[in-house]
Amino acid sequence: MTTANPERSTRLRRSPWPSAFGTWRRAVSDALARPLTSYYLLMGAAALLLTIGLIMVLSASSVFSFRATGDSFTIVRRQLMWVILGLPAAYVVSRLPPRWVRRLAYVGFSVSLLLLALTAKFGVERNGNTNWLPLGPLVIQPSEIAKLALVIWAAHIYANKERRLASFHQIVVPVVPGMLLATGLVIFGRDLGTALILFAILLGMLWVVGAPARFFIMSSLIVGVGVFAMASTNPERFARITTFIDPFKDFHGTGWQPAHGLYALSSGGTFGQGIGASQQKWGDLPEAHTDFIFAVLGEELGLVGTLLVVGLFLTIAYAALRIARETVDPFVRYCSFGIVVWLIGQMIVNVGMVLALLPVIGIPLPLVSYGGSSLLPTLVALGLLVGFARREPEAARALAQRKRVRSAGLSAR
Repeated sequence: MTTANPERSTRLRRSPWPSAFGTWRRAVSDALARPLTSYYLLMGAAALLLTIGLIMVLSASSVFSFRATGDSFTIVRRQLMWVILGLPAAYVVSRLPPRWVRRLAYVGFSVSLLLLALTAKFGVERNGNTNWLPLGPLVIQPSEIAKLALVIWAAHIYANKERRLASFHQIVVPVVPGMLLATGLVIFGRDLGTALILFAILLGMLWVVGAPARFFIMSSLIVGVGVFAMASTNPERFARITTFIDPFKDFHGTGWQPAHGLYALSSGGTFGQGIGASQQKWGDLPEAHTDFIFAVLGEELGLVGTLLVVGLFLTIAYAALRIARETVDPFVRYCSFGIVVWLIGQMIVNVGMVLALLPVIGIPLPLVSYGGSSLLPTLVALGLLVGFARREPEAARALAQRKRVRSAGLSAR
């Protein structure tokens, strides 16, 4: 007769899952602690979003493009052209030292204000908003360029005032008047969605430099009153803003677009209908390849695809905030944070529109929606973040070491 070993029995009964989870957690922690993590996260997430965007633009625009031009690939070719132009621009910006970028701060701010003023005076109206400026054969949306220019300009000023930001006056002047001027020009063109994004960027910059809480409360109240006033003076805009509460109440009117966006998402299920299999893009869903491309993405790639896209945006946010936290350069800190507020805020508004959680206010999904005016500044902003990640002290040393090893390997051959 053998006697059971209590210690051995306890070991046999012990689940292997806690040990496996601890190993996995340590591996993830070690990977995140590496000096080039922010660099690789930014590159990987941006590349995946850009690839998904091209695929979805091809799918979502194919029917509309064929009806308009007789060629299903017209719109995606244009988007590919913007990608081909934007990637070299992002690469060049990623190699520029921050001091060179800062030299362009006032130039970019002045040019963006000029373009916004020209748009307010000579702009082209589309979907009730005067936010497009014709420049010969090219029609651009200056407010998209202004987002990047304002972030760089505000970050440059606050970096110069780093030691004086305890004063409320130094926090406010001249950033708040300058950004409110740009926002006012956008509002003059009746582009409420872009105006809200610019205001979010302003609040984000004020928060990161330590503005008092009462300023945010007062600003939110003023903006709330302003939005209500703008909506109440325009019956169409008021209907669009209030329809999101119940899109099916005015299904054949202002609720048509958000209702069909919900149809697209619900028919996608968990894994989607498959790439190219969307039914809503056949004419029921307006702006399927621009503002409501997330609905087509949800219909074709399902819940898994939508969560992947949101997760990639959050990955970019994590990497950028990590750069802002670890850098000793105040310009890099403020610029990184401003870009995060811009891109993530725009993503939240776009996804909220499609989910009927927010009003339809015409905001594209960065890197995914069709449009060169949105894509080029976004790629340049990501190029800035990649450049900041490369210049982190430990990352710079790791890249230099890798270059030496590669050179030594080539010499040995």
